[in-house]
Amino acid sequence: MFQLNKKEYDNLKSQIVISRWGGSRRALPYAFTEHGVAMLSSVLKSKTAIQVNIRIMREFVDFRKYLLSHQDVLIKLEALESKVASHDVKILAVFEALKQLVEEDVKDKQKKIGFTP
Repeated sequence: MFQLNKKEYDNLKSQIVISRWGGSRRALPYAFTEHGVAMLSSVLKSKTAIQVNIRIMREFVDFRKYLLSHQDVLIKLEALESKVASHDVKILAVFEALKQLVEEDVKDKQKKIGFTP
């Protein structure tokens, strides 16, 4: 079992329905790992607890299978993320260069043309 950090909790709140009373909490919630759920099953003995535990364990297994079967997509997403990050730097450099060109153009237009005594 581990406690969620603020970012994880905010992400969790954005994905679930909030109760009428606002769902405010004084402390960050805790979450169970797969092994934590397995350990919990050794403590809880009711039929309902056992059925819920079995379902949770099956979900963990299904999620692991999903991640393994879509690992190529995750690798491509990571590569794309690194490309986009480098593109952001390059795009900012282009905008900075354009800004300098516009400023130089404005300065050139402010110079008086013609004969000055």
